Amino acid sequence: MNFEFSEDHLSVQKLCREFAIKNVAPDLRENDRAHKFASGLLPGMAKADILGLCLPEKYGGAGMDYISLGVACEELEYVDTSARVVLSVHIGLNSLTLLSYGNDFQKEKYLKPQAQGEKIGSFGLTEPDAGSDVVGIRSTAIRKGNKYILNGEKMWISLAHVADNFLIFAWTDLEKKNQRDHRGITTFIVERSFPGVTTGSIEGKLGVRAGNTGWISLQDVEVPAENMLGQVGEGFGIAMFCLEQGRYTVAAGSTGLIRACLDASVLYSRTRKSFGMSIGEHQLVKQMIANMAAGHEYSRLLWLKAGWQRNQGNRSTRETSLAKWIACREAEKAAADAVQVHGAYGFSDEYPVERYYRNAKGASIYEGTREIQTLMQADYALGLRKDKPRRCNLPPWPFPENV
Repeated sequence: MNFEFSEDHLSVQKLCREFAIKNVAPDLRENDRAHKFASGLLPGMAKADILGLCLPEKYGGAGMDYISLGVACEELEYVDTSARVVLSVHIGLNSLTLLSYGNDFQKEKYLKPQAQGEKIGSFGLTEPDAGSDVVGIRSTAIRKGNKYILNGEKMWISLAHVADNFLIFAWTDLEKKNQRDHRGITTFIVERSFPGVTTGSIEGKLGVRAGNTGWISLQDVEVPAENMLGQVGEGFGIAMFCLEQGRYTVAAGSTGLIRACLDASVLYSRTRKSFGMSIGEHQLVKQMIANMAAGHEYSRLLWLKAGWQRNQGNRSTRETSLAKWIACREAEKAAADAVQVHGAYGFSDEYPVERYYRNAKGASIYEGTREIQTLMQADYALGLRKDKPRRCNLPPWPFPENV
């Protein structure tokens, strides 16, 4: 086993760390207060070649491995969750799915400009009345000649109001819809420019206030049949694939948030004094800091294992689910303890731990709630769920030229 980052990993770490410090941190406090998505964030990430980080050079990407994606997510979320969310959605949910399921036409038209940062991709599964219950979605796609007519509403969509392309999931078989048979769901690539597509932003969120979250309305949107991703009825499987990639990025990002909580708490505990000593000398403060250090260590090992599996081209459903569950759980604990270490000051936005506390909660909900991940791990342990040993849909790294 080799637990050292390669030179490529260290270069990605340095790149994303410096980018976030220079481009995210300066205006973060004001953007978070104003629920404002920084207009220069996406162009800046494109210029830095971050938006195509682990996509093949053939399509204009940087050609890095999957661990590099995790490293980038950890570094970006160390500064703010809103920056990591961009990679989770643009790369994890959308671009890696195009790489895995798209045909040559779709990769050339959509994946290539996304890998180069010229276009931004997003993901539209969740609806006002359907989240974890995927077959509860109501959106429909009715075939009409060489087009599909899409109608529906998508809610809680990251980058909804700033993305160019969306992966939209809708029922193409209404009989299966009535039977709640997931084999009736199909995936489509929908452009913002298509008539009938409107989007908006959601404000008043608990956390990730500097990130764009919104809704997508589809009213008689005509989508060319050539924009169907995969096969008819394959949408549910594609959605599960998308979410697995998202979970991987969330796990790595949450690990970065734990580290941010740890560093902020260590700094504060060394300078704040009570009862004639620095608070870092009190045993119970030490315990909270120790828990953060341990949480960061094993959360990182879990997402690294999932990333290693991906690099081999092996399935990592179980490993990714576990990494997401544990990292998010530990991030919530670390953020709560960081506020506690800071005392009353932690309850105000004078210190960043207040923001960490708010941001940590969302990750335990999106990309599959903590309850779903818990049940998955229990089912694996009890032998009630057994994944077929197979190569995963993602190509192994280094990428073969024909990927």
